[in-house]
Amino acid sequence: MFGEKFWRKKMFGRNKNEIDIKQLKETLKVDEGVVYEIYHDHLGYPTFGIGHLVLEGDPEHGSAVGTPVGEDRVDECFEKDVESVISDCKKLHEGWDGYPQEVKQIVANMMFNMGLTRLSKFNKHNAALFAGDWKTAAVEGRDSRWYNQVTNRAERLMSRLENV
Repeated sequence: MFGEKFWRKKMFGRNKNEIDIKQLKETLKVDEGVVYEIYHDHLGYPTFGIGHLVLEGDPEHGSAVGTPVGEDRVDECFEKDVESVISDCKKLHEGWDGYPQEVKQIVANMMFNMGLTRLSKFNKHNAALFAGDWKTAAVEGRDSRWYNQVTNRAERLMSRLENV
């Protein structure tokens, strides 16, 4: 599971403006799944854990599909991945600290799924978020190729967003 230092920093002592990592993890487990072995994602890339793409520097790099990956390693990779996601959210959204918790959960989920490069191209969606217009942001999120690719996940997220 998460290291004690991580939890103390991210959960127990967090101020009200920080994202709830535990809640995000539980949602991402549903949306990404949790797999304790290396598998190929829908694009054919080696992946494990909670949607962790195997990187060149990972000890798992080059391991065969089906190679087991322990729970501690899955959690370690998730911690690193989510730190990167939150950093990217803050880069893209200048007003991130002022967003409601639910909006942070939704945007972080989208960032985890798409990454900064793809999510930064959602111009109308992001403009609506910047303006605090959650309903318009939801409409614009639905008007995307992403929505058509991951419709169930995207609809859950956009429904949540329009209800903020």
